Amino acid sequence: MSSVKSSLQSMRCLRLASELGETVVADTSVVINLNATGCADRILGGLPFAVVITDIVAAELQEDRRSGRNDAELIASLIDAQLMRTVSLGTPGEQAFIDLVIGQAADTLDDGEASTLAYAIEHAIRPVIDERKALRICAQRFAHLRPMSTVNLLMEQAVAVVLGHDALAEAVFRALSHARMRVMADQVGWVVELIGTNRASQCPSLPAAFRRR
Repeated sequence: MSSVKSSLQSMRCLRLASELGETVVADTSVVINLNATGCADRILGGLPFAVVITDIVAAELQEDRRSGRNDAELIASLIDAQLMRTVSLGTPGEQAFIDLVIGQAADTLDDGEASTLAYAIEHAIRPVIDERKALRICAQRFAHLRPMSTVNLLMEQAVAVVLGHDALAEAVFRALSHARMRVMADQVGWVVELIGTNRASQCPSLPAAFRRR
């Protein structure tokens, strides 16, 4: 137990230092992907920026039991360790949220995605989102936000330094196989090279052409 506390304390120091720099806001699927890696604490501790989630995303994690993991418990432990924190929308964010959830289905988002984008808009920070529809709406209406994805977080050089090659490959494979993490077209090559073609063939969220190689 003492070694765990020491590890969390070390990561806490990294997080407090990183809060002097950029902050990003993550959507529900991103948190699920990170939890699926089995080492979300080390990943978040290694990132050179802080990660926050909205209280709406935190509520979604409380309700979601489909993953087979207790994501709510895992996220609570990350918050307790000061590796992540929850935030709320202010008045400008609430208006942006309403604009994103009301309207035609093709142009609206679910509450978690909408709150993530709304907080990013309100605070002029980058959202971390994986869903195609949310990315499309962000590109069409808020291109200045420059959204990131879960894989972008895992591709950070600082994360590779903290985990090492083999642990990073295992983390990415777990996110793909357990949470079906989405991989953008320009990220597939990096992922397959990292985890190897044998493990890539076991990941249904990767394009079929890469799974057959």
